[in-house]
Amino acid sequence: MFEKPITRKAFLSGAAAVAAGLGLAGCSGSSDSDSGSENGTVYWLNFKPEIDKTIQKLGKKYAKQKNVKVKIVTAASGDYEKTLTSEMDKSEAPTIFVIGNQAGVKEWDDYALDLKGTKIAKAQTTDDYNQYDDDGKLVSVGYCFECYGIVANTDNIKKAGHSVDEIKDFASLKTVVEDIHKNASANGFDAFAATDMDDSNSWRVTGHLANLEYFYEEHKGDGTSKDIWKKTPSTIEGTYLPNFKNLYDLIINNSVTAPDQLATGGHDPAQQFKDGKATFYLTGSWDYSDITKSVKNTTMLPYYCGVSGEDKAGLNCGTENCWAINKNASKKDQQASMDFLMWLVTDEEASKELVEQLGIMPFKKAAESTNGWLKHAQELSDSGCYNMDWATNYEPNVDTYRAGLVSALNTYNGSQTDANWDKFKTAFVDGWATQYKKANA
Repeated sequence: MFEKPITRKAFLSGAAAVAAGLGLAGCSGSSDSDSGSENGTVYWLNFKPEIDKTIQKLGKKYAKQKNVKVKIVTAASGDYEKTLTSEMDKSEAPTIFVIGNQAGVKEWDDYALDLKGTKIAKAQTTDDYNQYDDDGKLVSVGYCFECYGIVANTDNIKKAGHSVDEIKDFASLKTVVEDIHKNASANGFDAFAATDMDDSNSWRVTGHLANLEYFYEEHKGDGTSKDIWKKTPSTIEGTYLPNFKNLYDLIINNSVTAPDQLATGGHDPAQQFKDGKATFYLTGSWDYSDITKSVKNTTMLPYYCGVSGEDKAGLNCGTENCWAINKNASKKDQQASMDFLMWLVTDEEASKELVEQLGIMPFKKAAESTNGWLKHAQELSDSGCYNMDWATNYEPNVDTYRAGLVSALNTYNGSQTDANWDKFKTAFVDGWATQYKKANA
């Protein structure tokens, strides 16, 4: 619809305002309590669709208890920036919103209250996932910690004559995966769930899987190094694209769904995994509660891709879920919003419900996590494995950049030639530089 994501600056230019005025048409889960606003108003523009049902219920509960007007709107998947741009320039703008990466800090810093020294900041167990601007202002606080990787059905692996303990690196993963795929008819299940390229699933590749290339480039191939990007680099080299290709090819060519069928989507990879038809699935800790209701014995594997020393690789750990409070809201509404956030992370029942959805919340009085994949991430870290930080958070003009990757991958999926892979490399490397320039024009 738009050549690039609508930014706040573009919105104010006027032409984008007409389109952005329809921003909420793509949103779901709006809840507006009938309670009065004598004690302030809370308007939370939520980033995570998977927690909508839970926070709508909690919002209504809090509004009734505290006589505070609580409105919660969940932006449609992939539309958060557009919706935020539309809503933030309205008279009743969000009082709570998300700034989850440095691109967001650059765009929304002027709207964010400095949270340094506030109750919500003091309630945290770690500062590691918070977002700061160049002047040291605490722009937003991380409210959940997540991990992602390759979820595996360990029972399927055992039925196929293997053990998950065999998988220590890319070579051993390849052996198990290809054997399961080769014997799919006899086993009654295949290796990977579909890696669909529709809007609801493509992020698993263009965001998460791409992180392995960014991570190893960021750390110069050494996962144990302390090198880390502090801001979005203007260019990338794509040095570890061969490693990305190793894993990507393994996934799409050993799957329930053929590569040339991935472009249109609609295969429901989560259901393929839950039904036991697929043994491996690209997802994260946010799916633990849902997946393990159907598949009892699971684990999460690192993104093994053939880099040196990857037997010490851990999971992709981090967050892009960080609460900011609108500094342009009234003092009463700022206080109401702060009190609501504090209730979410300190109330025994409220935090328990949120933790069940989010996996873990880094707050001193929040309920303890029962998420087995996050526990495994910690076990890997404790055993000396390195965590893969979310370098993908630095993708410039993220929606436009990823759209270019999807287009190129769909071409490659249809015909896996060297020439088509080169088109993807161009989208990956040159596309980064192009979008960086546009974002910083």
